[in-house]
Amino acid sequence: MKIALAKQMHEIDAAAINQYGLPELSLMESAGHRVFEATVKILGNVKDKSICVLAGSGNNGGDALVTARFLFNRGAKVKVFLTGTKNHRTGSFGVQMKILREMGIEILQLETDRAWERLQVALKFTDGIIDGILGTGFFGTIRPPALKLIRLANSVGKPIISVDIPSGVASDTGAVDDVAINAACTVALGLPKPGHFICPGANYVGKLIIDDIGIPGDLLNDDIHQTLIEDELAQTFLPARARDVHKGSCGKILVIAGSRGMTGAACLASMAALKAGAGIVTLAVPESLNDLYEVKLTEIMTAPIPEDKIGVFGGQKALESLLKLAEKFDAVLIGSGLGRATETLELVRNFVTSIEKPLILDADAIFAFNGNAEILKKCKQIPILTPHLGELAALLSTTVEELRKNLVLNVKQVAQDCRAIIVAKSECTIVAYPNGEIFISALGNNGMATAGSGDVLAGTIAGLMKQTPFAPLAGVYLHGKAGDLAASTKSYGLIATDILENLPLAIQKLISDF
Repeated sequence: MKIALAKQMHEIDAAAINQYGLPELSLMESAGHRVFEATVKILGNVKDKSICVLAGSGNNGGDALVTARFLFNRGAKVKVFLTGTKNHRTGSFGVQMKILREMGIEILQLETDRAWERLQVALKFTDGIIDGILGTGFFGTIRPPALKLIRLANSVGKPIISVDIPSGVASDTGAVDDVAINAACTVALGLPKPGHFICPGANYVGKLIIDDIGIPGDLLNDDIHQTLIEDELAQTFLPARARDVHKGSCGKILVIAGSRGMTGAACLASMAALKAGAGIVTLAVPESLNDLYEVKLTEIMTAPIPEDKIGVFGGQKALESLLKLAEKFDAVLIGSGLGRATETLELVRNFVTSIEKPLILDADAIFAFNGNAEILKKCKQIPILTPHLGELAALLSTTVEELRKNLVLNVKQVAQDCRAIIVAKSECTIVAYPNGEIFISALGNNGMATAGSGDVLAGTIAGLMKQTPFAPLAGVYLHGKAGDLAASTKSYGLIATDILENLPLAIQKLISDF
């Protein structure tokens, strides 16, 4: 499923109307009915229940008016409260207003103190609220009347069903200037928007329902470069294995990781590569730490690398050893728990720009390019970077706050500028390719905010490099699915090893439909 920016969704709506001849009122009817159905799911039987419908002056408000009609027909006690400028009302909005008035549904314009008082009384006794105040065109600062209305709606603690996106959330960025509707359910119309998945906006969405509302299918897929990673799409990422595969054909992966005090990261990354299905995984470590890894790891082979300092990667001998070693492998992961010693960072830069193998950079390997991201263009192949937002901000010499102002666009720009595949880890994971394609995964949970989770992700991607050309996307999906499986029993107490242990089950669930 594609993910639409506000401008793209507006163009899709216009094409449905002008190119296909689908009446705007028909789209509004479909949208309002879908919101009505969601309301019934949230509130149950709406007969004799009191429901407040809050509508702005645009077509988002018109959708809410249609919802009011369906609720009224089902026996609900409906009151409609209008905000926004009257001369901004669309023709379709006006049609819906006329219908409601002819039906005898109470409608009040919030322009007097008396109207606001009646709203407060209605909200006190309401069973549910329909939010059609602001639509996907909103961004920036909420005007005072809408701001007051949102705060009042939130204050009563009743279930709110939002039309398309919670009012106050910027659909392209997830930004919230001051406050937004805290929805129990949001019905995304046509396609989901980035703001449904990116925080802080994602915190206000509640249960997300996506409905095409009858828009022609080709319009929902044409020339949109943001895609949601769903189960159906993920099943195309990992092909079924032939009967005669062997460990060599499933991938030989080299992991360069670990340093004194951070040996666990190397273990997690290398084991994740193996559990993701790689046939052979070798962990290259500073030679003084090799005995420790030999004890900790059973299925992983180790390669002791010469060191100038105890427990630290660095020096010409180490570089030469790693470059020679890498020639035997299908892909290389470097960075997990590597450390940030000066000689280590220099080794990383020299290794990354010299190797001719598929390459994944994580953690400290990304740190080695901070402020010099353009050097990544010297890589022989397009590298895969797996930063969390703090690491990505540092790479670009900016702040997380600046990144978040338009996260999708900024991650996309980094991928193009650095000629790299960027796997940006946050409340959702954004995968950006240099050609401008963006993929977003909403899998995963807040229990995965734990040390080592990123090492498992990097290792998972590495382990898939020989198995599929879609390793970054498959890795993100499987990591998120494994995290959700772990959270089902561990909740906030899950640790990175729990994600690791659930990777095989995540794979089994993914391929079970083949």
